Amino acid sequence: GARVGAGGSFEKLLWTLFGACLVATVIGYKPVVIVHGLFDSSGVFVELLSFINQSHPGTNVSVIDLFDRSSSLQPLWKQVEGFKEAIYPIMQNAADGVHFICYSQGGLICRGILSTLPNHNVHSFISLSSPQAGQYGDTDYLKYLFPQFMKSNLFHFCYTGVGQRISICNYWKDPHHTDMYVNGSDYLALLNSERSNPNSTVWKKNFLRIKKLVLIGGPDDGVITPWQSSQFGFYNDNETVVEIKDQDLYLRDVFGLKTLNARGDLFLCSMAGVEHIKWHSNDTVFNTCIEKWLV
Repeated sequence: GARVGAGGSFEKLLWTLFGACLVATVIGYKPVVIVHGLFDSSGVFVELLSFINQSHPGTNVSVIDLFDRSSSLQPLWKQVEGFKEAIYPIMQNAADGVHFICYSQGGLICRGILSTLPNHNVHSFISLSSPQAGQYGDTDYLKYLFPQFMKSNLFHFCYTGVGQRISICNYWKDPHHTDMYVNGSDYLALLNSERSNPNSTVWKKNFLRIKKLVLIGGPDDGVITPWQSSQFGFYNDNETVVEIKDQDLYLRDVFGLKTLNARGDLFLCSMAGVEHIKWHSNDTVFNTCIEKWLV
């Protein structure tokens, strides 16, 4: 009799192990896709990869190695197409969906992907210090790229056909020349439906397939200007920052921000003391603003 008992408990053990494997598979972490920013390459995310690996062991993380360094100046619609092509197979192989962590300019590229890809399966869209509402500031990037311009006169160049072939101009938003921005911006004004966009209803529906929108930014960023643009706040025409909840595109729910908020799926995470290039390597930022959304 003893032997049967032993066999029985061995069988039980096998079933327990089998059950544990099943559970591990079911609650396995979703793959994470990372899209880099201006002048970056995939190499800058070493710390972020290790944070993810420590907190969610076994997570499949893809840092998309496209439009690196100076190629990141290519027009954003071109980048959207390229990134989409690279990311789509990752989505197709992820039955339970994927998460996006999109840094700086990459956050706008990800919005383009989410708006134009009708069957995407992105759960958390984590926008990491990205100029979501536009950029208007005299930064080192600007001096480096356009030494002969300042923020006050860059509109002369950016809102032309030639200007729109450079990524920064695709989201340059001069609050003193709104009409020129609306007519001249091929990318942001279209994403925001500030320029009339025949696809706006479809794009909104696509964008709203995401389960969570997490907007991370902070007052000491030093590059995103105003810093609140990382959370859809922006200057009015006298350069006073209007927060997301008072923005026209939120109030009219142009592409779904208000819907996300009503669903309980819009999260703002602000952190002081973080410079622009440090967002992805700061463990406090990861622990506070990112980790909980990667499940």
